[in-house]
Amino acid sequence: MASHRRPSQSAGLIGLIGSDRSTRVTVLSAAAATAAAALGAAPATADPGDTASETRSKVDRLYEQAERATETYNKADERADQLRRQVSAAKDSVARGQERLNTMRGALGSLAGAQYRSGGIDPTLALMLSENPDSYLAKASTLDRISSRHAGELAGLQQAQRMLDQERAEATRKLAELERSRTMVATQKRSVERKLAEAQRLLNSLPSEARAAYDRASRSGRPDMPAIGGVPSSARAAAAIAAARQAVGRPYVWGASGPSGFDCSGLTQWAYGQAGVGLPRTSQAQRYAGQQVSLSEAQPGDLVAYRDDASHIGMYMGNGQVVHAPYPGAPVRYDPVGMMPISSVTRV
Repeated sequence: MASHRRPSQSAGLIGLIGSDRSTRVTVLSAAAATAAAALGAAPATADPGDTASETRSKVDRLYEQAERATETYNKADERADQLRRQVSAAKDSVARGQERLNTMRGALGSLAGAQYRSGGIDPTLALMLSENPDSYLAKASTLDRISSRHAGELAGLQQAQRMLDQERAEATRKLAELERSRTMVATQKRSVERKLAEAQRLLNSLPSEARAAYDRASRSGRPDMPAIGGVPSSARAAAAIAAARQAVGRPYVWGASGPSGFDCSGLTQWAYGQAGVGLPRTSQAQRYAGQQVSLSEAQPGDLVAYRDDASHIGMYMGNGQVVHAPYPGAPVRYDPVGMMPISSVTRV
């Protein structure tokens, strides 16, 4: 059974002052940088002495590396979406803070003017010159209240300014993180595409008969639509199953989450999304999006994660079958649940 593997596929930096511009960005963690470095290693080549079996093994390894990198990319992209929302909220917050600050400054200016006009001379002299001492004393009492309010407004203004400065600093930090990520993601994307192109070159180097045999082996999933085996664990699982069945035959597209194309976690996220359930974007996160059960307890609709790092995921359909988006060139299809080492089964 061939390994399952995948391809590449081909936001907004929001300015706090000045014109806005939108750029598709993604954020890579340290793990992503490590993955990019690994993928940037010397490209595989078809050694003239390689057998067809060895060449196919190289292709499988390349696809597996690309699949792992895809999940890293998806995780980074999910983080980028969060950052974009945070930057947008920061922009709005800074604008509101500046407006509030301007209003407070205007109020303080009015208070200061009133105080100057009413009490700009020595109080004792003002009392001596006043034709109506009682009236003056009433004004002085009001002036004291104005002074007290003035002090309170001034303290509030200073606090508002500090908060605004902090919000601006945080927004600037997030903007810088988004900007740095653009170059990192471009490097990651090129690296994955290079591996996929090398895998295709190796396949093309095989004799036509060996290439046909590999193609048959890699497309060994059931072309028909098997009946659901067993009862779905819930109504939402049943709805997700129905959506996944509709996706069978649609192409594998690196980094895509439907509806016209999918990668593995994109398919399961989309299917459960049709059932009104929000799943995380990556297979590593999806494995923890519900209750862990054993394979012997699996019911239709459960998520089956593969490999120790959960870099591939499918949906259990019963009768020993999963539906999944396998790898480049292979459409969404059914395959035996044991097609790869299983790391977990999750009931959403």
